[in-house]
Amino acid sequence: MLTDEKNNLVLQGSPHEIAMLTNLYEAAVRQLTLKFEILNDEFKALYARNPIHHIEGRVKSASSIAAKLMKKGLPATIEAARAHVNDVAGVRVVCSYIDDVYRVADMLERQTDLEIIKRQDYIETPNYNGYRSLHLDIRVPVYLSDRTEQVMAEIQIRTIAMDFWASLEHDVRYKVDKTKLPEGINEEMLACADRIAEIDRQMQNMYMRIKAAEK
Repeated sequence: MLTDEKNNLVLQGSPHEIAMLTNLYEAAVRQLTLKFEILNDEFKALYARNPIHHIEGRVKSASSIAAKLMKKGLPATIEAARAHVNDVAGVRVVCSYIDDVYRVADMLERQTDLEIIKRQDYIETPNYNGYRSLHLDIRVPVYLSDRTEQVMAEIQIRTIAMDFWASLEHDVRYKVDKTKLPEGINEEMLACADRIAEIDRQMQNMYMRIKAAEK
């Protein structure tokens, strides 16, 4: 068992099984990160600029996996995690401009060894709280010594501005006691998201005008 003592949540399995599970998802994150780095380098060689500003990867903790399974009414087992939790492995790709988000997603979708399971566009249709990002649930092959494992992972692709808002919103909404939030905070967060989105569009338009003037 892998236990989070603070939250008293347990992911069931032997130490060996837990280690193998962790290794599998960490390998998926490394493989996806490398794919994005290669695409970014190729784009720079072709067009003299990088569409990707930075890349972050993470593997969910035992408590987070167990909590998600319990929320779904499922047992907190390794088998259930593999079958029902698509974001144990996660990669966040932060781009400079909105167009870059879709450009990077298109490049990834042309990778023949990846399978896109689900695409959610929170840029075109923002979440109720103002959250914006492009999400891809994918299946990526991880090549082990004696077999190939197909591993689920979640990819979030967003702009620097979207990442700025999402990071601060997470601090406000999830790291603070919700019962102590002052009245009107949710509305203010949504208004901030809309203003930041407008700035994102303005920066995109300015960049396009500058590139057009260079021709």
